[in-house]
Amino acid sequence: RAAGMLSGCLKPVMVIGSQAMLFPEMAARLSAAVERLGVPVFLAGTARGLLGRDHPLQMRHHRRVALGDADLVLLAGMPFDFRLDYGRSVNRMAGVIAINRSAHDLYLNRHPSLAIHTDPCICLLSLAEEAGRPSPLWASWTESLRKMDRGRESVIREMAETKRGPMNPLDLLMRLDGSLPDNSVLVADGGDFAASASYIIRPRSPLSWLDPGVFGTLGVGAGFALGAKLCRPASDVVIIYGDGAAGYSLQEFDTFARHGVGVVAVVGNDASWSQIARDQVEILGDDVATRLAHSDYHVVAEGFGGRGILLRDPSRTRKALSSALKTAGRGTPVLINAVIGTTDFRRGSISM
Repeated sequence: RAAGMLSGCLKPVMVIGSQAMLFPEMAARLSAAVERLGVPVFLAGTARGLLGRDHPLQMRHHRRVALGDADLVLLAGMPFDFRLDYGRSVNRMAGVIAINRSAHDLYLNRHPSLAIHTDPCICLLSLAEEAGRPSPLWASWTESLRKMDRGRESVIREMAETKRGPMNPLDLLMRLDGSLPDNSVLVADGGDFAASASYIIRPRSPLSWLDPGVFGTLGVGAGFALGAKLCRPASDVVIIYGDGAAGYSLQEFDTFARHGVGVVAVVGNDASWSQIARDQVEILGDDVATRLAHSDYHVVAEGFGGRGILLRDPSRTRKALSSALKTAGRGTPVLINAVIGTTDFRRGSISM
């Protein structure tokens, strides 16, 4: 039935969530299956990086617009929760195929046209075999989504050029993306800075992105990074920290140093819980409990036996990261304290 629905549509969109990655040894097969299906896809959670850095089928921006225009939505391992506006952003006339391990989540907030209660990875592998070749009628639709993506990338580049404190966080993230090695494993831990990174920094390969998950469980950074580095010692493991989230696990630099675990952390230091402050000030007119300080996080890392780098000039980003990766390669953890300003890039991001 799912294959038949695919063959009869003109504007399909697929969204793949973390649940599809529960068989890590099958990541390469899943990636190949997504390519065979030929459906433009948005990746969420630990599914980020499934198709590599620049795959033509992967869309990164304007997901809500795409879901509103699509005539078929295939949801693999992700419910209609706040990330998808509880299903309200999906075209009411579109067919919906939902694949989920949870019978409850299959029907959460919006009933699909076809509910498949099974593992999303296994289901997509089977669907790719059943569906055959992608429809040539999808080409113009896919290109229209790519065009929107390119337009959004252009807007982000323009926003990155605006002066925002010592460093514009978008400019910093773009420079980091251009400097990260292909073997990088990225751990995002934070609110505004880390979430901005998810739009700008492109994971290089499957299973190379870890974040706090749908519940926003801040504090996972150091633990995830430790596990990733021990699992993949030859990879460059980089934590993208918000300065608020860094306070939860910065002390693990002691663990990194004592055990010779060469992890690099980049702290976006804007002296604020920015994701909360931005909307709190607008809604309540008060920034209480959102203010921090431009603390010397790099000095803290050195106190635990690591190396610290203070970064205030965006033009030195590549040099700072290169130096940090070399030091980490010798078993010494490094923290780059990047002093940044704030932007309105993610205005309205809090779900109420």
